[in-house]
Amino acid sequence: MIIEHSFWMKKEGYKPSTIERRAKILKIISRKADLKDAEAVKKAIAEMAWSEGTKELACDAYALLARSLGFTFEKPRYERIEKLPFIPLESEIDALISGTGPKTSAVLQLLKETGARIGEAWTLKCTDIDFERGIVTLTPEKGSHPRQFKISLRTCPAVNMLPKKNSRIFATCDIEKFRRNYEKQRRKLAVKVSNPRLNQVTLHTFRHWKATYEYHKTHDILHVMRLLGHKSIQNTLRYTQLVDWKSMISRAKSPGSMG
Repeated sequence: MIIEHSFWMKKEGYKPSTIERRAKILKIISRKADLKDAEAVKKAIAEMAWSEGTKELACDAYALLARSLGFTFEKPRYERIEKLPFIPLESEIDALISGTGPKTSAVLQLLKETGARIGEAWTLKCTDIDFERGIVTLTPEKGSHPRQFKISLRTCPAVNMLPKKNSRIFATCDIEKFRRNYEKQRRKLAVKVSNPRLNQVTLHTFRHWKATYEYHKTHDILHVMRLLGHKSIQNTLRYTQLVDWKSMISRAKSPGSMG
């Protein structure tokens, strides 16, 4: 059933990363309940040791399965708790870039400089980067605007040196496999440099960091909105955090700040 549903989602235009994540959730639920029994599914989700946000996502995943099978699912109420995103120091971002393998490092450097979503970076083709002028063109996802960025002399060769196995620069493996590999490298590096904070830096954290950094530098919310490709300024305000940058810079310069 889950395999057939995954094919249905693909035909409906859902992205591979979305399909994989929802299929994984449904597979977990199927171990606890018959997916054809909506009430049993509700009970199974309620008993899972998941956050409210994950339970809400699980209900959305099951509701879509129900729609594809021709019945409706009354979703229970789970309220996602909005939390301020973790904003690392730039030195911590740079530690991850320098402490991971060539491909991971190139991806992270690109995310740092552009604030792109990992999905946008993952769909990049060789033709999307002008290596002579150092310009990258991002194809948007989630209804965002397309963007162009000037990238650094450090990033261009790092990306250009990667093996060119197909038309896409990074997508030589499944995106979730890449994410798991990044998390594995991150854990090892966090132990090596004695900084557990690194484990809080997800691939999406680079986007949070870029938005906050650019707002601190320019105090121009419209600039940040254009940089992130948002169509609504309300979305930009969620990313832009008022951080005590003086304190952060002071910490970054102090001895043992990576601890």
